[in-house]
Amino acid sequence: MDDLSALSASELSRRYALGTATPSAALEAILARIARVNPRINAYREVMADEARKAAQASDVRWREGRPLNALDGIPVSIKDLLLTRGTPTLRGSLTTPTHQAWEFDAPAVARLREAGAILLGKTTTPEFGCKGVTDSFLTGISRNPYDLDKTPGGSSGGAAAAVAAGLGPLALGTDGAGSVRIPSAFCGVVGLKASFGRVPAWPASPFGSLSHVGPHARSVTDIAMALNVITRPDVRDWFSLPYAPCDYLEGLDDSIAGLRVAYSADLGYATVNHDVAQATRRAADALSFAGAEVSACDPGFEDPIDEICTLWFVGAATLFAALSDEQRDRLDPMFRWQAAQGQKYSAVDLSRVSMARIELGRRMREFHQRFDVLLTPAVAVPAMQAVATEAPFSHDPKTFLGWTPFSYPFNLSQQPAISLPAGLSQDGLPVAVQLVAGMHEDALLLKVARALERLLPAMPRPQLD
Repeated sequence: MDDLSALSASELSRRYALGTATPSAALEAILARIARVNPRINAYREVMADEARKAAQASDVRWREGRPLNALDGIPVSIKDLLLTRGTPTLRGSLTTPTHQAWEFDAPAVARLREAGAILLGKTTTPEFGCKGVTDSFLTGISRNPYDLDKTPGGSSGGAAAAVAAGLGPLALGTDGAGSVRIPSAFCGVVGLKASFGRVPAWPASPFGSLSHVGPHARSVTDIAMALNVITRPDVRDWFSLPYAPCDYLEGLDDSIAGLRVAYSADLGYATVNHDVAQATRRAADALSFAGAEVSACDPGFEDPIDEICTLWFVGAATLFAALSDEQRDRLDPMFRWQAAQGQKYSAVDLSRVSMARIELGRRMREFHQRFDVLLTPAVAVPAMQAVATEAPFSHDPKTFLGWTPFSYPFNLSQQPAISLPAGLSQDGLPVAVQLVAGMHEDALLLKVARALERLLPAMPRPQLD
């Protein structure tokens, strides 16, 4: 392909090494596509073109002289507007964020990308404070799905996933507190990873506590592995971060999965699933069996933990709300105000009860993974819904706040690594996706199984946006 904006990160890196493309040429192709396409999908809040060009020129020299910093040197990457980025505002999707600040710091994953020579493209859109699974805000308006502009890209990393799907950068950094990397990846037909909690250092600490992860979106599992090689490097600012374990996530990525034990759960024992999504997940189970895995139908055996996730999420919202002035509160998204109001109702006893239930869920899953290496589920129960500047698909009811994405939040509670993989299109032409979940700290194994499945799933067509 001659269009550099259409290429994966791994293919761009290969071409840089061969001398058949340069970081500056790739960047200009992507910037030109952003200029054409972003007004239609609203994936970027800000494009950092001048800084990106300087970084690309420096990378050109390193590749030309045969001394690239690593495989991500010269790869354009977008940053969700919840992650601090030195020299540019991080507004968190909110009109309440003071813009007149020094903006002196990078979040850990952003710092690691910068050190690796990656080109920081700009800040992608998010709902206010990442508060919902669609992407619209008073700050940036509605973001849209590249496969159907009437549909949402999901959220809260909706701009990040939409950018990757639309050719506005091959890699993106997002965050995931209840599915916010995996939901938009599923809706936009790209790959999205939530690694084991603490594997990717994060700072400042999220008000949503140990639910919140930082993770990449990409066009392939290989690209995800490339990104993980960089963003898992240590940062002392994250008190929760795991001890650094030098690991090349590309090593063994294409190895056979013959003999691995895969549990296939169509609904986790409690979810209602769209027919097209269910069919795609069944085909994925068959594909893993064809690849040599031992696939068994088996639910993990826990009840829907929606009460637990909502309690913790709403208390996080109340914590954020408490730090705002009356003037700032008047500018908030009504959905976020409702979440904060719910959080103010919970007692210390409620939090203790939820913590104990969460511990039990984690115990069950650790025992489950003594029998199975990986769990296969749908990624989201439905394809993308309408993109509207309202509280849809939500009502003011904790049961429906996240009920349409029942496969994502359990694994924020259990902190396990989970990845969303595109699995074709629905009858209406919308992406559908499956999810793989591995035991805690088994990130490399998860990527290997995901790569084996990716090779057997339908290739995603590029969205028709030109």
